[in-house]
Amino acid sequence: MAAHSPDLNAAEAHGMAAGLLCVNPQTTSAYWLEELLDEGQSLQAEASQLLVRLFEETRRLLASESFEFDLLLPDDDELLSGRLLALKSWCQGFLFGIGCGQIRKALGGDAQSILKDVAEFTRLDTNAEGEEDEAAFAEITEYLRSAVMLLRDELEDERDTTIH
Repeated sequence: MAAHSPDLNAAEAHGMAAGLLCVNPQTTSAYWLEELLDEGQSLQAEASQLLVRLFEETRRLLASESFEFDLLLPDDDELLSGRLLALKSWCQGFLFGIGCGQIRKALGGDAQSILKDVAEFTRLDTNAEGEEDEAAFAEITEYLRSAVMLLRDELEDERDTTIH
């Protein structure tokens, strides 16, 4: 993806997909790809298929009741600073995806709190190292996993009440 959008990375793209799908589980991969790429950009067929598979897998995991959803971040063998940078990018993408999803009603307190937390995580200091910072990183990623599922549920409840 970096060859197509140099400022975009896999974590940010995944965050955007998760945000879009939390707001509207019927969002299409085509819409996500339009938002992901700069206007006029195109992808090779292989890259496009890979991204569509990522989007559809994200949809499946978010819809799963078995709590399988996870953030797409670098492996633990990467430097913590790089994983923190990816986490910040994931959060930025998630917030962008939520915005692109066009929430039509005012959000409840829990949802607002989650989005404020995600916004705070975009300001994390990436100069971190050591066991204490590793533990904090693990705590934040676990919180985000849970928070995304809670937000998805809250938005789903709001969709259910607006349909009737």
